[in-house]
Amino acid sequence: MRIGFIGLGRMGANMVRRLIRDGHDIVAYNRTAEKTKEIEGEGAEGSYSLEELVGKLEKPRAVWIMVPAGDATEAQIDELMELLEPGDTIIDGGNSNFHDSRRRHDKVAEKGLKFIDAGVSGGIWGLANGFCLMVGGDADAVQPLEPIFRSLAPPDGYLHVGAAGAGHYVKMVHNGIEYGMMQSYAEGFEILHASEYELDLGGISKLWNHGSVVRSWLLELAERAFESDQDLTHLRGWVEDSGEGRWTVQEAIDLNVPAPAITLALLTRLRSRQEDSYGAKVLAALRNEFGGHAVKTE
Repeated sequence: MRIGFIGLGRMGANMVRRLIRDGHDIVAYNRTAEKTKEIEGEGAEGSYSLEELVGKLEKPRAVWIMVPAGDATEAQIDELMELLEPGDTIIDGGNSNFHDSRRRHDKVAEKGLKFIDAGVSGGIWGLANGFCLMVGGDADAVQPLEPIFRSLAPPDGYLHVGAAGAGHYVKMVHNGIEYGMMQSYAEGFEILHASEYELDLGGISKLWNHGSVVRSWLLELAERAFESDQDLTHLRGWVEDSGEGRWTVQEAIDLNVPAPAITLALLTRLRSRQEDSYGAKVLAALRNEFGGHAVKTE
């Protein structure tokens, strides 16, 4: 198939490479021309404006957007709406809020365009292993593009999960679960690291991936992380969140669904970004005031 692709960051470029490897024709565009030139050298057809990209595609066109969620995605969709024609399809593969995806579906439909929201998981390993694809949208938009989705995904790694917004909804909850899993591993390994035993954390990570009920790809990554320095002295304990965990917690609240593990995992990430917690200072002050408990000062 022939498809346009906007956004050649770490994931986007690897997605293009995987599609080229499977025989698809890709017309690629990136805001910075250097990345477009780089992917041209690997078999894609480069374009240096959205007008050029659209002009190089045959009707009905399909354009995949792989840029940061929010304003950047909105701007790309708005620009494409002025260039595409009825029957063409826009695919948003970023981590967009599912509410935005529903709205965008309705917005582009007013111009006769189709919209697909594709939740994508796989990170920088997707080129070799394939990308897990959670796709939302109308069936008449999704089905013609299934060869693209199946090329990107590993076997059984693609599913049309539902109507507009469903792809990003499932990806949102997927990332919320990821928060909780990562937090559990982090706490467990901290206990092991603090114990009186001299434990090989990389070896334990490898061990647990052979027959254990906690085996996972995250444990494989933990093994890699512990290889050179299991004390992780080169890292700061600063953990960012990209939004999906917050949205998952908010959705749980809206649905009256208790999600304590995911919620606490999110809050722990917020705590990681504080050099010194003001709330902890208040706790120390109160303990000192009511019980005369010792405090530590600067």
